Amino acid sequence: MYAVIFHAEIAQLDDEYFAAAKQLRELAMTQYGCLDFVATSEGSREIAISYWPSLDHIKHWQQNAEHLQAQQQGRARWYKSYKVEVVELLRSYRH
Repeated sequence: MYAVIFHAEIAQLDDEYFAAAKQLRELAMTQYGCLDFVATSEGSREIAISYWPSLDHIKHWQQNAEHLQAQQQGRARWYKSYKVEVVELLRSYRH
């Protein structure tokens, strides 16, 4: 399993952002194999973690036209800066 970790410094989030985020989350989970998605923000920082069964699933998601358009909006309007990390999950514990 893989995780995509999105770290961002928020510029300004508006109603269009929240609508796009909701739509993209649903699309990733229903059509691209995303297993889980968790996001939170504090002050001007946001972090989102999505979980995927394979690197191919992530690759296909990265190529989605709506996702690419949202990334452009993110760079232009919603975020001052961001970074993305793709990591392989080696262990998972649950209690």
